[in-house]
Amino acid sequence: MNKARRMLIFTALALVAVVAGLLGFWYVQTRNVEMAPYQVLEAQGDIELRSYPPLRVAEVTRTGTRDQAVRAGFGPLARYIFANDRAGEKIAMTAPVTQRQDGNSWTIQFIMPSGSSLDRLPRPAGTDVQLRELPPSRRAAIRFSGWWSDELFNTKNAELLAWLKTKGIAPVGEPTFAYYNDPFTPGFLRRNEILYDVGE
Repeated sequence: MNKARRMLIFTALALVAVVAGLLGFWYVQTRNVEMAPYQVLEAQGDIELRSYPPLRVAEVTRTGTRDQAVRAGFGPLARYIFANDRAGEKIAMTAPVTQRQDGNSWTIQFIMPSGSSLDRLPRPAGTDVQLRELPPSRRAAIRFSGWWSDELFNTKNAELLAWLKTKGIAPVGEPTFAYYNDPFTPGFLRRNEILYDVGE
């Protein structure tokens, strides 16, 4: 076996090891993060109709583009759950982080762990981070992987709206963008979603 072929085999094996390591790390990380609960009412490919129970959230409001707003909102929410600027214990990280547009601003939310209640959650420092409870909801969602980009989100949003139209379901309000992974997760391992509130 010549040197060039040995190098090619070594490189291929190293690449396989790196990919396996990334998959293992991703699996462990996602298994250790609590996901927002929901019940699937109907599924067709990557699209689901879901029922959500009441959820407690911590939220902030930011302006700018979608990407600018979620990045700006992540910091104060992370400081809240990790008790960096308030008294009390840390709060476990959950998934997804969500954002929704309201006029010229965006609301970015961290979902609180199951069993949380507004009267028992630590009080945020100052008035930037707000706590509130979301009522039970029925939502249509499309799930997809890939890097966060407006082009990708616009494509998937159009797919979800087209599906809703075929079902005769009217979406309510603006879409919610949901991010399940940290910025270091490779695009093909990411879980992203777009959701719309829908009527009963």
